[in-house]
Amino acid sequence: MKIKMLVLTCLSAFALNNNANGQTALSADAAKRIEAIKPAADSVKDMAETLIKKGFTAGDGYGEVWIRDLNTFLTVACKVNDKDLIKKHLITFFQFQQPDGGILDGYIPVKTGGVPYNFYHSALAPNYAGHKNTVETDQETSLVQAIAKYIRGTGDKTILKDTVAGASVQKHLEEAMQFLLTKRFEKKYGLVWGATTVDWGDVQPEHDWGVVLDSNSHRTIDIYDNAMFIIAINDFLSMADLSQKSQKYWKGIKTSIATNIRKHLWDKAQQKYIPHIYLNGSPFPSSFNESEIYYHGGTAIAIEAGLLSKEEVKTAYKKMQENVKKANAATIGLTIYPVYPQGFFKNKGMGPYSYQNGGDWTWFGGRMVSQLIRYNLIDEACEAMEPMLDRVIKNKGFYEWYTPDNKPQGSSSFRGEAGVLWSAITELEQKTKK
Repeated sequence: MKIKMLVLTCLSAFALNNNANGQTALSADAAKRIEAIKPAADSVKDMAETLIKKGFTAGDGYGEVWIRDLNTFLTVACKVNDKDLIKKHLITFFQFQQPDGGILDGYIPVKTGGVPYNFYHSALAPNYAGHKNTVETDQETSLVQAIAKYIRGTGDKTILKDTVAGASVQKHLEEAMQFLLTKRFEKKYGLVWGATTVDWGDVQPEHDWGVVLDSNSHRTIDIYDNAMFIIAINDFLSMADLSQKSQKYWKGIKTSIATNIRKHLWDKAQQKYIPHIYLNGSPFPSSFNESEIYYHGGTAIAIEAGLLSKEEVKTAYKKMQENVKKANAATIGLTIYPVYPQGFFKNKGMGPYSYQNGGDWTWFGGRMVSQLIRYNLIDEACEAMEPMLDRVIKNKGFYEWYTPDNKPQGSSSFRGEAGVLWSAITELEQKTKK
C-alpha cells in the first residue's frame, strides 16, 4: 500500500509541472516528505474534525465565540457541523454590530461572562453579552472572511440576503469595512491603524491587561491589520452582488492599500515588513531598535493577501527558519524574532518568548504552511508542517501556543490551531491529486 501511495504521489508531481506560479514538478524529496508525514497528517486531520464537531468557542477555558478564532476554523466547521448552526453563530455577530459599523470580538452567554470586559448588550441577542478588544483592527475583516468561507464551504449564498435589524448581511459587511475607513484610517499613509501590539496580537504595552484603547495608547500602523483588510476586500468582491460603481470603489481601496503597504511598510533592503509606523510616538525606549524584529504572523497574512512575489515568499520562509534556529524554537509559528525585552509590557504574560512575544503559535504557522502550498513550495511546506503535526500527536491535543522548547501552553483544545492545520493538510492533499 505504501509503495502504491508513493507511486501515485510521484505521478502527481508531474501534474504540477508548468503551473501558474512557475514551479516545476515536485521534487523527489518533496514526494518523500509527503509520504513520510501522511500518517501523522491523517491522524491530525481526524483529531481536528472531532474537536470542531464539539462547538464554536475558541477552546477549553473560553466561554466566548470569537470572530478572529472562528474565522480560522470555519472551513472545517462547514464540513463537520450543521450548516444552520454555523449560520446562527455568524448572524449573532451582526446582531451586535454597532451603529458605526464596528464588529465585536466575541459574545458569551450572559450568565457565564466572568471576564471583566465592558460588555455590550443587544435586544436582538438577549441571551448573550458581547465585548470588543479595541486595540485590535481585525474583527471586521475576520467576519467578512468568515462569511466568505461559509459560502465556499456550504454553497449557501443566501446568507448575504438575510436581514438583521432591517438591513441585509451584505449591507452589514459593507458597513463593517466602511468602519475601518472612517474610524481606523490614517489619511497621511492611506492605511488602517490599531494600538501598538506584537504582530497580530491583542495586548498593548501600556496596561496590565492591555486590550482597550485609551489616552495612554500609542496608535500605530502594521502589516497584519492592513493585509487582513485586503483579504477581506477580495472576499467581499468575490461573493457580493455589487454594482459596477461599488466594485470600482472597493477595487480602488484595495489597490490603494496594497500600494501604500509597499510604500510605507516594506523594507526593501532587509526584505521584511517594519513592525510599526507610530502615529503618536512609540511606547518603547528610544534606544530600542524595533526595526530588527521580524513579524512571522503578519508576513504570512501578507502572503495570503498576495503582497509578496514568489521569490519574496521563499526569502520569507528562509528567514523564518533562520529565526527558529536562533530562538531555539520548534516551528515557524514563532511569533517574532528577536523578542521585546523583559519589562516592555506591563502585562506579566508578555515577557520574552511568552504568549505573543515570541511564543510559538501553529495558529499562524499553519497559515504560512498553506501559503507555501499555494505557491507550490511543497518541500518547504512539508518541512514546516511536520513538527506541528508531531506535537499535536505527542500532546494528544491542539494547544494554544508553545514555548521555544516546545512545551504546550494555554487551552489544550484550541480550535484555531485545529482549523489551520486541517486546512493545510487538505490543501496539500488537493495539490497532490492534481
